[in-house]
Amino acid sequence: MTLASEDKKALIEHRINRAWETKKEAVFLNENGMSAAAVSRIYYGMYYALTALSLSEGFKSNKHSQLIGWFNKNFIRTGIIDSKYSKIITRAFNKRMDGDYEDFTEFSHSEINEMIKECEKFIEMMQNMLSGK
Repeated sequence: MTLASEDKKALIEHRINRAWETKKEAVFLNENGMSAAAVSRIYYGMYYALTALSLSEGFKSNKHSQLIGWFNKNFIRTGIIDSKYSKIITRAFNKRMDGDYEDFTEFSHSEINEMIKECEKFIEMMQNMLSGK
C-alpha cells in the first residue's frame, strides 16, 4: 500500500510523537522501580523514531533486527550518522531482549537513566534527519 504524501507526513509525525511519549513512559517506569519495563520502553522509543526515518525513505520491515540492519547499512556505514547511534539502539535492543526473555535480569536506576539520555539523543537525531528532508 502506498501512502499519499500528506498521509505519509502525518504518519511520520505520529511516530516521532509516539517515540517521545514512549520515552516519557520509560522515565515514569524507572522512577517507580519497574526497570525491565523501563528498558523496554526506552528501546521502543528509539524503534518508533527509527521507523519514522525508514518510512520517509520507503523502507518497511516488521523485523527489528532487519530495521536496525537497514539503518546501519544506509546511515552508519555511509557516514551519514555517527556510529554511536548504532551502538545506542543495538545496546537498547539487546537489553530489552534480556529484560523480556532472560530470568533474573536486573538494571540499575543509573544505568536506565543513562539509557534514557541516549534515547533522547537518538530520537533527536532521527528528527534532525527527518527535518533535512
